[in-house]
Amino acid sequence: MDIKVLEQLLLEVKDGRQSVAQALQRLRTLPFEDLGFARVDHHRQLRQGFPEVIFAEGKTLAQIRAILQALSPQAERILVTRLAPDQAEVLLPEFPHSRYHPDSRVLTIIRGDLPDRGRGLILVLSAGTSDIPVAEEALLTARTMGHRVEPVYDVGVAGLHRLLAHQELLAQATVFVVVAGMEGALPSVVGGLVDRPVIAVPTSVGYGASFGGLAALLAMLNSCATGVAVVNIDNGFGAGFLAALINRKD
Repeated sequence: MDIKVLEQLLLEVKDGRQSVAQALQRLRTLPFEDLGFARVDHHRQLRQGFPEVIFAEGKTLAQIRAILQALSPQAERILVTRLAPDQAEVLLPEFPHSRYHPDSRVLTIIRGDLPDRGRGLILVLSAGTSDIPVAEEALLTARTMGHRVEPVYDVGVAGLHRLLAHQELLAQATVFVVVAGMEGALPSVVGGLVDRPVIAVPTSVGYGASFGGLAALLAMLNSCATGVAVVNIDNGFGAGFLAALINRKD
């Protein structure tokens, strides 16, 4: 439940527009709702400023639907990550305001205008075109959380002039999300050019010796550039969420 919704509910009880019984009915699922296979955390919005995010991979369509039905009455913004296209095709007509983003396999539900919670710009960079799905997951996460996000894609170290062509935009950003597979060098390069936090995201993109992103992960963890932090392989969601926390106003 959003803190503003809770405040409004308490005011309505105070003014007599809602009875105590009605308020209790609306609050009955706090702090969580037990669905049997999942315990939906309705307090996460109050604690962290954003509702529980549904990780769809490994869940059945029925499970995803049930969690969405539990979240929808109380959350104005919902994020579902790693959702298969065939599952999205079924769910889209069932949930108003939902939109599926096939590149990142993210489904968003946004009712009303997004709040402006950022104090600056989050810049999401990808080393290659093949890294874009993970980069888009980060971008959509931060944007759904109410932040201004801009993408700069395919600017890897194989053609460094492509990155340097965006120096004016680099100077404007408050925080960077840098997504790279292969040898994972781009976050170190960006970290050496800017004086703001860089969140490095290794991807599983690459040939055999990249070991499904392990080579990029180790390269980023061993970066000699300062101000570089690393999330897990392909974890665009985690990077976007962290960038939003760093960029928020309060």
